[in-house]
Formats: sequence, structure tokens, C-alpha cells
Amino acid sequence: MEVFDIIIVGGGPAGLTAGIYSGRQNLKTLILDKELAGGQAREVPVIDNYPGYEMESGLNIIEKTKKQCLKYTEIHEGEMVNNISKDDGLFLVETIKSEYFAKAIILTTGTKHRPLNVPGEAEHVGRGVSYCATCDGMFFKGKDILVVGGGNTAAINSIYLNDLGCNVTLVHRRDALRCQKVLENKLIENNINIIWNTTVDEICGEPLLSSVKLLNKDGTKSEIEVNGLFVSIGEEPANELATKLNIDLNDDGSINADKSNRTSCDLIYAAGDITGGLKQWIVACGEGAVAAISAYDDLLSNDLI
Repeated sequence: MEVFDIIIVGGGPAGLTAGIYSGRQNLKTLILDKELAGGQAREVPVIDNYPGYEMESGLNIIEKTKKQCLKYTEIHEGEMVNNISKDDGLFLVETIKSEYFAKAIILTTGTKHRPLNVPGEAEHVGRGVSYCATCDGMFFKGKDILVVGGGNTAAINSIYLNDLGCNVTLVHRRDALRCQKVLENKLIENNINIIWNTTVDEICGEPLLSSVKLLNKDGTKSEIEVNGLFVSIGEEPANELATKLNIDLNDDGSINADKSNRTSCDLIYAAGDITGGLKQWIVACGEGAVAAISAYDDLLSNDLI
């Protein structure tokens, strides 16, 4: 069975950066991603705050990062990790396709889209309900849609879908947005309608979504006819592997990692959105670099390389 110095679980910005730094230290490194490398970064319509890039799509940046990473590191896409355990001083990494040994592990598993958890949501996924504007936006060109949320992602998705030609209404549970001011200004400039102090109560239609029932903070109920609903209410940590490994977690379910991105388990590191905090691409890249350097230092000090 093949033995790697480091196996990185997750191929988003943090994982790819960790792969670059690890590979450049001449460590035998493998990145495993359950889908395509890039994760949710592939879904970002436009990035305007990543140094060196202006108004660039997440997909374009991540493909360039992946190409750079492949010079140093092996990447297996579509290979989900089912379990990680200790075996005779090494980590046994079991995937849906194979098994590998590693001297150290870096978890960059990121987050997963947070659902609304309302009646009709699960039944209408792919039938009007979506969590990815860049994936599904073109299907709703010229149609009435709702975007749910009040943060940066909701604002970016609303602007992007409006630019595609969708008739966008933003629904937010509070009376003020949480997004950056520049995004709020763009919502105003584009005359995107906002329904305040309101949550989604039920998603209706058979078989396709045709209407959404809303509940106002004051108890008022209403129903609006729409063709699509884009859920943009944040993410939840993808912490299943961390839980199996008994790694200490924060109250929000993210991995508790120190400034060197070490976790509570020796030779296991964590980087990116899975560690909580400020969920920004540049932060994830920075943590990925730190995790890889910490892993190298620890492997070296323990005479493992």
C-alpha cells in the first residue's frame, strides 16, 4: 500500500495551497477530493477582493491554482474519504476507491450549504430549489426567483442572477443586511427588491416549484409565485471525519486549530473554512500554507522524513 508523507483531504483553496507548499518541501503529497478540486470556490460568480485578480470568476482562479498545484502534488478527484484511523504509527486513509497510508493529515474539508429545513425543500431540490447560482442560474433567465439570505453570498448571488436576466427578489429575516456595504450599494443600484423581516415557511409546487409561502416577523403570512429559489444562508462545517477522529471542535462544529493550524491530535492539521472564523478565500490559502509548513516541521522533528 502506498505511503505518503502528507494526505490532504479536500481540494479547495486551502487544500490546493497546502499541496503547493507541501510539495515544494519535497514531501510526497496526495490531495483527495470527493468532487472536483475547488469545492464551493468553483461556484463563486465573481471575485473582486483576491489580490492580483479583479472581477474574476472563482472557477478561473481555482483552475489556475490546481494547475500550479499539480506540479508538486498528486490530486485524486471524485475520491471521497470514508474513514481515517491510526494503523501501526501511520494514518490509514480509506476512500471509496482505495486505501492509503500517510504520516500526517491535513483536513481542508470546508463547509456544506446550510439548508432552510422547511417543508417542500428536499422535494424541490433540482426542481426549482438550488444552492448554486453559477450552476443553475441560466435555467431561470427571464423568470421570477427568490434568493434567501442577507450576507455576502446572498448579495453576490442576487446581483449575478439579476445580471443574467432573472427577476430577483431577496428575502431576509432581519431588517438590515449583513453583507459588505459595496454589495448593498450594488443591490440598490440594480433596484433589486428586498423583502425584510421575513422567512420562508414552505416551498410548494408539483412537481416543479411554483410558489413559496412566507412568514413575516409580525406573524403575517403570504404566498408568492416564483419559478426558482436560491438558498444562500451560510454553511455548516463538513466535520464528519474530524468527529470520527475525536478532534476537538468549536461550539459551531468547526475544527479547533491553533495559530499553527495544529489540531488536538498529533500530526493532524486543519485549514480553511473548516476551522471557522473569517470565511474568505485569502484566509483559507494562508491557513493552508501554515498547515503544510507546520506538518513539515513536525515530521522533520520526529525523524519521519
